[in-house]
Amino acid sequence: MFERLVGNQRVKELLTRALESRRVPGALLFSGEEGVGKKLFALEIAKALNCRSPKGVEACDQCSACIRISKFNYPQSKDPDDLVEMIRTDHADVGMMVAPKRVLLVSQMRQIEREANYRPFEGRARVFLVDDADKLNEPSANALLKVLEEPPPTSYLILITSRPAMLLPTIRSRCQMIRFSPLTADEIEQYLLKTKAASGMEARLRARFAHGSIGRALESDIESFKLQRAAMLKVIEALVSDDRALLLLSSEELNSANQKETYESSLDILETLIRDALMLSLRVQNDGIVNDDLRPQLLKVVENISTSQVAGWITKIEELREQLVVNINRKVATDALFLSMAAGMNP
Repeated sequence: MFERLVGNQRVKELLTRALESRRVPGALLFSGEEGVGKKLFALEIAKALNCRSPKGVEACDQCSACIRISKFNYPQSKDPDDLVEMIRTDHADVGMMVAPKRVLLVSQMRQIEREANYRPFEGRARVFLVDDADKLNEPSANALLKVLEEPPPTSYLILITSRPAMLLPTIRSRCQMIRFSPLTADEIEQYLLKTKAASGMEARLRARFAHGSIGRALESDIESFKLQRAAMLKVIEALVSDDRALLLLSSEELNSANQKETYESSLDILETLIRDALMLSLRVQNDGIVNDDLRPQLLKVVENISTSQVAGWITKIEELREQLVVNINRKVATDALFLSMAAGMNP
């Protein structure tokens, strides 16, 4: 059952013990980074509770119930209104609610409440997932509270979120929270190789820049990533050579209209390159280096800078990130960032 899922061994053991003792909480909160497999774990729980040919407490993954639970029937259209109703699997007792727009609606939570009070149609348990549960606002959260307080014995709610702090305390207090850890780069790389989603150096690069998320590793546009990374490497090289004209040109390119959507991801890449340079200067082993394929270029960088200078660059980038939550002029802020980083080269 859980063995086919990647990583989070502690979560696997915890959920297995709950199934073995027949004490699966009626309300679960799966929290962790996007793309670490929270929804897949939730579906495995739904299968285990409804499998027709279980192997101990584990789902067989072969009976009709397991097969049908694995498939969500998403609306064919892109109209947000089509997401107001519950997204069903092929199994009558398993479904999921998603936010049609920016918030989960009161009407959606009331539908869960109604359906949770029905007895299972064909299995032993009804299981309802609430994806991106942090999109509950106060009215919809309050609408969900009643069923969370007294979940019927044959119904289970699994809330899924990457931002548990955004949930009302009354919601969190009524759920058993299960925390998912980011996956290791090796776990992701092996998954990519095993599933043939990527091979060779591409699999290694995707895994190392995924920050623990298989979803991010699979969805990344590797060619776009390489272009962004090349641009950010030029920034670092311009810092080392104190080429301020090139820094201002890089800032202009980073803030151009066609780069608007990639601005923050470019900052991520820049910071990762700098962290790699810092680790190389500290002689950290290969496993910690994200951009290992750029080792020769990064080694040249660390020949000309000190550890304290690199650490200072990271601090300045983080300070800019804090400013991004308000409406600042990004071009002016980026100019100031790059020039202040350059100034640190020649105190």
